[in-house]
Amino acid sequence: MKRFLFWLIALFVALPAHAHKPSDSYLVIDAGAATLAGQWDIALRDLDHAIGLDADGNGEITWGELRARHADIAAYALARLALQADGRACPLKAGEQLVDSHTDGAYTVLRFEAACAAPPKQLQIEYRLFADLDPQHRGLLNLKSAAGVRSAVFSPQAALQTFELAELGGFGAFAQYVVEGVWHIWIGFDHILFLVSLLLPAVLVWRLKAWAPVERFADAFFDVLKIVTSFTVAHSITLTLATLGLVSLPSRAVESTIAASVVLAALNNVFPLVHSRRWVVAFGFGLIHGFGFASVLADLGLPQGALALSLLGFNVGVELGQLAIVALFLPVAYALRRTRFYRWAVFVGGSALIAAVSAGWFVDRAFGLALMPF
Repeated sequence: MKRFLFWLIALFVALPAHAHKPSDSYLVIDAGAATLAGQWDIALRDLDHAIGLDADGNGEITWGELRARHADIAAYALARLALQADGRACPLKAGEQLVDSHTDGAYTVLRFEAACAAPPKQLQIEYRLFADLDPQHRGLLNLKSAAGVRSAVFSPQAALQTFELAELGGFGAFAQYVVEGVWHIWIGFDHILFLVSLLLPAVLVWRLKAWAPVERFADAFFDVLKIVTSFTVAHSITLTLATLGLVSLPSRAVESTIAASVVLAALNNVFPLVHSRRWVVAFGFGLIHGFGFASVLADLGLPQGALALSLLGFNVGVELGQLAIVALFLPVAYALRRTRFYRWAVFVGGSALIAAVSAGWFVDRAFGLALMPF
């Protein structure tokens, strides 16, 4: 067993470990006047892949290399964004470019203006950034107007969206953020792998210093119920505190700790230190994951007129996303729990793979630098 684990972990550690979260950009548009003001944060790693920013090919993007391509970046990005106010096009004009750091690396910050004929009552946005290169890319929109703040997610499948710039009612805000919560948990691979690491032993029981199959589905079900409930309560606490600005932690520390939690949860399956009260582990690390969820809400923005309902909606969406994963995983795992395939390939091999991938995430998030000084 030890030799099997050694070679399995070595294999996946040797593979290139791109420990970044899914490709996102952050688009903020202020539609409170005839001239719309915008800011677009785009990951340098994505732009490097699209148009090439690393001029000398040394794997590092310097400020000099970035500054030399400002015009190319603006032309590339704005050619893939179109705005229409009340059916009439709003020409885009690039402004200054800065650099900012997000949890997954350095981003260019492109400011721009869109000249509309009048303050829009209806705004249509077409978003095509990286659509031809990365079908998983998402554009996270924060749309501000006199009526409040709206959020949306653009993808190649939802590239054209229309917004009525009227105040979003309480139920509308709730429903919108339920969708945001579901989507975030489904694309948050670190959260998914943490949950899967805790679910893998749910159809097993620690007996005589070894994992054995549970006898009844009810035993596995109630074990999962305790784990999911503990994780939910914990991340709801810190998500609320962070969103309301009562508690704040450095994003690098949060994202690194989330990656470390996945490593520890996965290794605990193979070398169990905690096997009877894993709900305590779920609660403890759930507190940290809540800060990760809060960073997503910070990027999306919350409508102040429906703050409580939007926060509740996002939390409900996260839980629905988790329950969908549990509903798919648990019956299959229970059916396979007595097989060598589940015990070795899924439980041991899956845990080792999760630990190896997450260790790469931890190293990247804790020590990685995407932008080097000039």
